Amino acid sequence: MGRVYNFSAGPAVLPEEVLKQAANEMLDYQGCGMSVMEMSHRSKMFDNIIQEAEKDLRALMNIPDNYKVLFLQGGGSQQFAMVPMNLMKNKKAGYIVTGQWAKKAYEEASNFGDAVLLASSKDKTFSYIPDCSDLPITDDMDYVYICENNTIYGTKFSQLPNTKGKILVADQSSCFLSEPIDVTKYGLIFAGVQKNVGPAGMVVVIVREDLISDEVLPNTPTMLKYKVHSDANSIYNTPNCWCIYVCGLVFKYLLNNGGLVAMQKKNIEKAKILYDYLDNSKLFLGTARKDSRSLMNIAFIVNPNTITDPSKKEELEAKFIAEAKKVGLENLKGHRSVGGMRASIYNAMPKEGVIALVNFMKKFEEENL
Repeated sequence: MGRVYNFSAGPAVLPEEVLKQAANEMLDYQGCGMSVMEMSHRSKMFDNIIQEAEKDLRALMNIPDNYKVLFLQGGGSQQFAMVPMNLMKNKKAGYIVTGQWAKKAYEEASNFGDAVLLASSKDKTFSYIPDCSDLPITDDMDYVYICENNTIYGTKFSQLPNTKGKILVADQSSCFLSEPIDVTKYGLIFAGVQKNVGPAGMVVVIVREDLISDEVLPNTPTMLKYKVHSDANSIYNTPNCWCIYVCGLVFKYLLNNGGLVAMQKKNIEKAKILYDYLDNSKLFLGTARKDSRSLMNIAFIVNPNTITDPSKKEELEAKFIAEAKKVGLENLKGHRSVGGMRASIYNAMPKEGVIALVNFMKKFEEENL
């Protein structure tokens, strides 16, 4: 079998030309006689790689000079602790819980201070983004935290919350580089790269310089201090060199293909194809409220109003996932915590993949209704 259409939520699909370039350079990077995986992270060769990656990311996102870009290990989940350890000066912060990852971040922050639940959509299985225009934010809160795109539930903030002047911290793992954003609206952005940017094993942190300080919570480990990594330009210890290299290739690929404006246009087009079908389907039902829909992760189920027997519904969903796999539509099973199906259609998913999925869904619906 050749390349499949990979709808995995992460590790996820990467641009084919990036994979080909990485393969071509695997044994001998630009004539140096060794792989990026073998070279010293202190070498001039790797220094060029990491500096170029940062330069291209700054260009892509129009990152202001007073923000630092850090390439860190530990993934997005480590940031759940690192954020409060570095930013919770008053030991109080507000959290908007719109899914499992925001809930985990909220619970982690509770270990370090008073994590206040400002709003939640748990009442409807995280199927929507709550109204965040007038949150109960108090003066002593250090920051307000959101998970901007909820991978599991297929929801996304269509507008940022009113933080009433407080720093906004955003986990952008599954929407990072999918559309233009105004970095200045955030104090800190982090994104696990394995969804839309590169191979697993790294997180990009974009943090305003005035938030980087020696004043962190007592007993914060050295490796969990932003200042340590900022002062060392992300190579305090051996970084994930291979991941930084591949992310750099992806940044260049995006720049060469119209940047984030072009990506957003493509992503809107792709998502519309699938959402339009779901909105008119009798067998399938999208689970996210229309005003909260993600362009990156589209969650759906067999419609319980059409198939009323729960066991029949589960059986049909399992059959759909199995038959989709046979025709090269991979990783459509929903997250283990919610079931159902999910199509993650990140930047690197071609429109043809979404069309192939919808055509398969139409055929499946005709045969099973």
